[in-house]
Parts: sequence; structure tokens; C-alpha cells
Amino acid sequence: MPSQSLISLQQITKQYSTETFAGVQNINLEIEAGKIVAIVGESGSGKSTLLKLIYGLLAPDSGAVYFQGEIVPSPNQKLVPGHDSMKMVTQDFSSNTYAKVYDNIASMLSNTDLKAKQGATLEMMEFLRIDHLADKRIADLSGGEQQRVAIAKAIITEPAVLFLDEPFSQVDTLLKNGLRADIKRLAKYLGITIILVSHDPDDGLSLADEMIVIRNGQLLEQGSPSNLYHNPQHIYTAQLLANCNVIIAEEARKLGIKTKKEHVVIYPEWVQVKKSWSSKRFTVKDVFFKGFAQELLLEYHGISLRILNLNEQTYQKGDTVPVMIDRFLER
Repeated sequence: MPSQSLISLQQITKQYSTETFAGVQNINLEIEAGKIVAIVGESGSGKSTLLKLIYGLLAPDSGAVYFQGEIVPSPNQKLVPGHDSMKMVTQDFSSNTYAKVYDNIASMLSNTDLKAKQGATLEMMEFLRIDHLADKRIADLSGGEQQRVAIAKAIITEPAVLFLDEPFSQVDTLLKNGLRADIKRLAKYLGITIILVSHDPDDGLSLADEMIVIRNGQLLEQGSPSNLYHNPQHIYTAQLLANCNVIIAEEARKLGIKTKKEHVVIYPEWVQVKKSWSSKRFTVKDVFFKGFAQELLLEYHGISLRILNLNEQTYQKGDTVPVMIDRFLER
């Protein structure tokens, strides 16, 4: 029986016959109403497949997807695939490129009350900060502007769930934070559930209430962004979220770290360039300018570490620096 969650996945499997590891396998998942949920993983991990299964664009080979306690109809059960209480924004945006922004958004509403239709359309454009684009054609907009129009089209009908498939893939880095903030504001204002997939873990860390890590079609782990970042149960999660250093136990012991586990995980920000009794002297092999800090690639007796240097003093390739490891995870 399905749980009391808004969305429940029970033993969902979808395998593509053309590729050995494509699809998802035995996924069990509960999603609560009003949450922003980010599904993250590398390309080909099964993120988009999982999204389409929840929405009803794909039929699972086995298992069931429930929405509010009822099974989500599969594509062969509906003339137009996709659950009526859900909307999806894909990377192609699905807008009429030669129509105006206002007309694209307004077209989603019926003409039974023209005044209400106009008011809702104007309000939605203002909310997503595209009201100044009302008379522009979609074809004349930037990728970020088109993304906002697509989101406005999806939510103006007030769905219970909004799916975002790689929502920031065509948005300039400069504009990402603004769009992330607007999506978060949107979820709170409308009280809708948002499920997004992204290959960029920063999207989930900065935006989501809950993160789901997918690898090779399997649900590896899930939890709050803070918990997954600071206490990942799998090395893959730590590498995905933090671009961390992973060293074997023998290398760890050379650095003065005692461990009974096979691996030690060290985040770049857990290392300081600082003199102390426990410091080891590393050689700077490369330097990467990050604006707010230097990223240093260091080496000590064949052990490589990538760290962030937040000190005022900067370093160059070939320098020798004292390094102190403040924290590590044993995995």
C-alpha cells in the first residue's frame, strides 16, 4: 500500500534494452508535499528517467508510482502522457518561439474570464521578473529569459508538482543565483512541490530541502543538503558534492591520520596552510585562481591534495607550504 507522502515510489525499475546500465533499478522513494527535491548525479545516472517515471511520461517495467495514494497512469493509459496535477519544464522549453511572452503564458488559461486571465498572467510575469518582456517574441529572448517564461507557463495553472529537468543548463552563471532564489520563492509562495534534476550539485546544495543521489540507476543515499555534504555515507556522494580528496589508508598514515577504514575523505576547506606541530610540508604542484581564494594542488611523498588557500599570502608553483588537516571522514 502507498504511504501518506504526496509521491511514493515502490520498487520502481525501468531498463532500456539497448544499454546495459541505462535506466533505474529498484527505487523506493517518498516525497513530501511542499518540498524542493533535487535529484543529482553524473550524466547517464538515471536522473531524467526517474523524473519521467514520476510524471507518467514513462511506464515502469516493474513497481508503481503513487500520487496522493493513487497510481500515476502510464503513457499507454492516457491520450496525453503526464499526470494532470503535475507540470514539467524540459530543456527545450516547449514555447511558441514566434509568439510574444504574454501570449505564451496567457495561452495556458481558458477564456471563460478574460479579466481574471489577464490579471493572473501579469501577476505571474511580475513574480518571475519578466513583465518587462511581455511584448517580446520568445525567439528574441536569452536562454535564461526563455527558462523563466517556460516556468511561468507551467505554474500559471497551479499544478501540485513542478518538475524541472536541468533548469539551469542554459542559464548564464551570473543569472543562476537569481533564478534559484526565484524558484525557492515560488515554492514557498504557491506551496507547490518542486522536483528538479541536475548534474551540477550546487543546484541542489543551494536550493533543495532534500537531495537524492543517483548512481548507475540506483538510489545511493538521500537527506538534507547539509547532512549529505557534511556526513556522506558514500565516497561517490562526497566526490560529487565537494570535489574532495580521497586517499587510501596507507597514504593517510603518512599524513599522521590513524584509520581502520580503507579510505579517508578530506574536503579542500578542511585543510589549512598553517604552521603547527602536526603540519606536513607539501610542494605546490599547481595553482588555480578562484577569486576569493587560491586552489592549490599539493604533493607530499606522492600524495596529492587539492585545497583552498584563504590566506592573504599567495603561493606559486614550486613553493613549499606547511599544511594542517583539521578534519577528515573515514569511509
